[in-house]
Amino acid sequence: MTEATISADKARVRHPEKAHKPDNPVQKRKPAWIRVKAPTSATYQETRQIMRDHNLHTVCEEAACPNIGECWSKRHATMMILGSVCTRACAFCNIATGRPDQLDPHEPENVAKSVAKLGLNHVVITSVDRDDLPDGGAGHFAETILQIRKHSPGTTVEVLTPDFRRKKDALAIVVGAKPDVFNHNLETVPRLYGTVRPGARYFGSLHLLHQVKEMDPSIFTKSGIMVGLGEGPEEVHQVMDDLRSAEVDFMTIGQYLQPTPKHHPVDRFVEPAEFDTYKSRAFNKGFLMVSSSPLTRSSYFAGDDFARLRAARDARLAGKPVREADAIGVSVEPAAAAPAAE
Repeated sequence: MTEATISADKARVRHPEKAHKPDNPVQKRKPAWIRVKAPTSATYQETRQIMRDHNLHTVCEEAACPNIGECWSKRHATMMILGSVCTRACAFCNIATGRPDQLDPHEPENVAKSVAKLGLNHVVITSVDRDDLPDGGAGHFAETILQIRKHSPGTTVEVLTPDFRRKKDALAIVVGAKPDVFNHNLETVPRLYGTVRPGARYFGSLHLLHQVKEMDPSIFTKSGIMVGLGEGPEEVHQVMDDLRSAEVDFMTIGQYLQPTPKHHPVDRFVEPAEFDTYKSRAFNKGFLMVSSSPLTRSSYFAGDDFARLRAARDARLAGKPVREADAIGVSVEPAAAAPAAE
């Protein structure tokens, strides 16, 4: 059996819903601005071992994030709760799909213990979609937040949630646990939802983000999209307007990378200068914080960005304009890690 056959078999097991689909061409050679080094540092290995010791999943691994080497070398990891198998099958996502795992009742505490052991000042908690659960996993999110507050009271918590579609009261459960940042990604422009994100609804996701602000205006809201899927600049600008209408504070824009031949193809690699243009446009539309670059991902440098986000809100409350240069220039000093609770 050839290596190609073995890889194909693994892809079919990981993404059974895509097995019957024809292969899409994969652009093998990425431009220089999208290439990253393979992870080799000792700290990377230590971070990986902490994840294994606590039986945890990370979106860094499951989604094949290109920044894993850099982030894990700094002990930054995005925890993925609710198991490792998703009930949806988005065309861009590398997370396994199929029959979901049983919930691990110890997972919230294990996540909290890992956060304390890593000494994180800021942590991002995300999850697979769990359409099979009555609350979509909202209760598990809330318990994870509470456990982190218990074990690392000085750590700020950012959640990146599913849309909780048709899950009554699920959003209120998560908001009630008072995360510092509530993130839910739109992922792409509305025209491409049918092929890229067929299980979700664009305006449903926008409404979810707006509801967070209505429930608790003190919580920062955040959302992101990928570019290079076939969208046009004017469509990206419309997404910006829609997010601002929903009072979203922080927008991220990054390059889509195709995980396997069965996934949505890359339409083009967007050049860094275009990302800079998007960033300037988004700041001009009123976002407190914008991260826009080829390697931007939802949780990339999330801790530093959170500090800048708070500074930008303080400036706006003081009647000062929030400008791109100010957000970039904020000095972010690392806070001392909170001691783990006994």
